[in-house]
Amino acid sequence: MAKTRKYNVGLVQMRMSADPEANFASALGHIREAARLGANIVCLPELFRTQYFCQREEPRLFDLAEPIPGPSTAKLSELARELRVAIIASLFERRAPGLYHNTAVTLNADGAIAGVYRKMHIPDDPLFYEKYYFAPGDLGFQAVDTAFGRVGTLVCWDQWYPEAARLTALKGAEAIFYPTAIGWHPAEKDEFGAAQYAAWQTIQRSHAIANGVYVASVNRVGLEHGVVKGHRAPDSSGGQGIEFWGGSFLADPFGRIIAKASHDAEEILLGEIDLGLIEETRRNWPFLRDRRIDAYAPISSRFLDPVNSWTADGDPK
Repeated sequence: MAKTRKYNVGLVQMRMSADPEANFASALGHIREAARLGANIVCLPELFRTQYFCQREEPRLFDLAEPIPGPSTAKLSELARELRVAIIASLFERRAPGLYHNTAVTLNADGAIAGVYRKMHIPDDPLFYEKYYFAPGDLGFQAVDTAFGRVGTLVCWDQWYPEAARLTALKGAEAIFYPTAIGWHPAEKDEFGAAQYAAWQTIQRSHAIANGVYVASVNRVGLEHGVVKGHRAPDSSGGQGIEFWGGSFLADPFGRIIAKASHDAEEILLGEIDLGLIEETRRNWPFLRDRRIDAYAPISSRFLDPVNSWTADGDPK
């Protein structure tokens, strides 16, 4: 018999100022509002404490990092316990001197840390210089139990990789959350903006369909130059910054968008996770049943030579 358990998620799409403490206070307020509206699990955007500082390489910005557990998780834990909600928060983790991660923490409704995920795929693109700041994650892909359901967390650039979503789903995640910071280069927006957003949404909807799970992507909004209070301001005279495109959404296991935010406003999206729909969808589209796990060994290669690189039984020559 199909499971019928349901719970609600709240996705916080927010704007970041130059003041980390003001951003943190704003995030706490949004969590309170999401809980008031009925959310059981609340997710914040990627690196919500600051503007997106990875637009430049600046050694002093490592001072923004903090340990986990640390000051932010302590305050979020207190709020989770007070509101009886689970919280997913993306933080700049200081693991050791000179070793930093882009890390998502899941806090349970009792305030305990249910899981820690370190971003596995680290981009290095114009204005997204994350390899300078973050070591790749080494905790693997995970799903963790909360008081409401079993969820997985990936972070931003991870969302383009079907392998990450698949492995998270195979861990038993009912919903995959993607705290995100993605936007347009203003000079490219007119020509490429619509296509870029459509590709971003499409790839994540495909993860929902291929794995029979809910997918929640939580972005920020606003034009940012990576300004952080108390740190040297970047020289923005020749740069237009990043216009974060918002558009946060929740997709169901059929890939349907059941909640979607605007491109330019702070919003709290609410959506329902229905385990019965996961069961029903997977019965009709049994992708997990029909996977050829005996034939997928080459997926662990960086690239396959186009001619005569594999034997008939799939082993490398």
